[in-house]
Amino acid sequence: MYKLWEALKNSKNYKLVDLSHSVNNDSPYWAGIPDGSLELSKTCFDWGNPMLDCLIQTFKFPGQFGTHIDFPGHFDKEGVLSDAFEIKDTIFPLCVIDITDKVAEDPEYAVTVDDIKEYEAKYGEIPEGAFVALRTDWYKKWPDMDAVSGLDEEGGEHFPGWSMEPLKYIYEVRKAAASGHETLDTDASKEAAKAEDLACERYILKSGKLQVEMMKNLDKVAPAGAVILVAYPNIEGATGLPARIYALTE
Repeated sequence: MYKLWEALKNSKNYKLVDLSHSVNNDSPYWAGIPDGSLELSKTCFDWGNPMLDCLIQTFKFPGQFGTHIDFPGHFDKEGVLSDAFEIKDTIFPLCVIDITDKVAEDPEYAVTVDDIKEYEAKYGEIPEGAFVALRTDWYKKWPDMDAVSGLDEEGGEHFPGWSMEPLKYIYEVRKAAASGHETLDTDASKEAAKAEDLACERYILKSGKLQVEMMKNLDKVAPAGAVILVAYPNIEGATGLPARIYALTE
């Protein structure tokens, strides 16, 4: 009997949930990225080539595109980049903090420490090394960039997200390893406006932690007890990369 093969058979009793958006050449990305930075699936070697009858494509994309992972060097000049992390650093216990009811009342709602403690009262303490994901159901607005940004008539952005104190709680008290969210940015829009910076994102990455942005399907994952796996191309020196992220959940 081979233990891992048997474990794989047992895993069929659980559900795999894709937490990543699919992307194409029309998918949205941050407006500050220059035009021409995205070109997916361009043919560079076509069928009928006398050398070899096959198809080869090229892919050009920003590191922060679609569902993606950010490495510390994205916001920290001294921070490490993609090659500092190994496979063992990308598998985590998953905790999903659900604030959808608050967001329904206030689209700019910023999660609080009380929200985190309310979660812990129900599901137990966030374990050391966990990935803490913020569920807002904002992913359902994808791929409409205006809706994802929560744009008003004057072009102002309005969307939910993190605030500083709960991040400090999960990272400094609970010793989480990574966090994620469904929105384009870490910081709730009103928090970013108040700080005049993406202070929450800067805090995470300057702490040497990892984050994932633009997640989806957190409503299809158990709030506690699931395992999340973050996979991305093994490219050296990257500040961020599009990622395929999935959870094994009860």
